[in-house]
Amino acid sequence: MVSELAIEVKDVSMTFNMSEERIDNLKEHILKLIKGQLFYQEFNALKNISFNIKKGEVFGLVGLNGAGKSTLLKIIAGVLKPTSGTVAVNGTIAPLIELSAGFNLDLTGRENIFLNGAVFGHSNKFMSECFDRIVDFSELHDFIDVPLKNYSSGMLARLAFSIATIVDPDILIVDEVLSVGDFRFQEKCEAYISSLINKGTTVLFVSHSMKQVEKLCQRALLLNKGELVLVDEISKVVETYKNIS
Repeated sequence: MVSELAIEVKDVSMTFNMSEERIDNLKEHILKLIKGQLFYQEFNALKNISFNIKKGEVFGLVGLNGAGKSTLLKIIAGVLKPTSGTVAVNGTIAPLIELSAGFNLDLTGRENIFLNGAVFGHSNKFMSECFDRIVDFSELHDFIDVPLKNYSSGMLARLAFSIATIVDPDILIVDEVLSVGDFRFQEKCEAYISSLINKGTTVLFVSHSMKQVEKLCQRALLLNKGELVLVDEISKVVETYKNIS
């Protein structure tokens, strides 16, 4: 029987060890480690989170800053391994998280297209075939041979989004992508995401804009200080979110 679930999260918790004191260099860190003088405080970023996302669903993830949204997204994307619990993902996944994280700022836009393609597992031949489409979507024709250290944050986001979306995924994770770049490019990104939704792509959408969440999502999950507050239809989740202090 084929699963109707795109994502299944069961009892996921994430604990980080935070250093109790500031250590300025590696030598000091090693000395304290040898002497048994390193002390850590545990920080519970997520606590026993469970929920499911159906295939083809547009699912929102909302919460205040520090609620644990980014940590949860990275676990679902496979970037982080949870301290406990399991995540099952059914299908290919494109995580639009920290869009420019895989870039080398000393290389040009052209070079970074092929570098990022390799990160996503694409061959040079495939990236060559997609090159013009990436540049056209990013609208960076005049800057493609300029080092990325000379790009604005909006230009970086445009290039990263254009590379990450050259293949239509089964599951798309969108983390605040529509809050970067200029307004016209935000509309372009939103139109692309809408086209994927119409094709049946499952979307996990994160935004501080409740208007965007209400416009795109059917259901949502509300996190607060690492704990699951509510999983319900979008109107109920947004109303509860507005009352969190």
